[in-house]
Amino acid sequence: MAKDPVCGMEIEESKAAATSEFNGTTYYFCAPGCKRTFDKDPMQFLAPEGDHHHHHGGHGC
Repeated sequence: MAKDPVCGMEIEESKAAATSEFNGTTYYFCAPGCKRTFDKDPMQFLAPEGDHHHHHGGHGC
């Protein structure tokens, strides 16, 4: 299982709606909207916990 870095939803890698590669790591997303949000500013979602404000994309997760 992988965790969507945008909304935090647990996803089976084989069933991910979208993927993105950043710094040699593949990230899995529950919806294309989460991928788009991540791709705009990956570091916003990869900063250590507590160092960023978490925003949900409002796509129904």
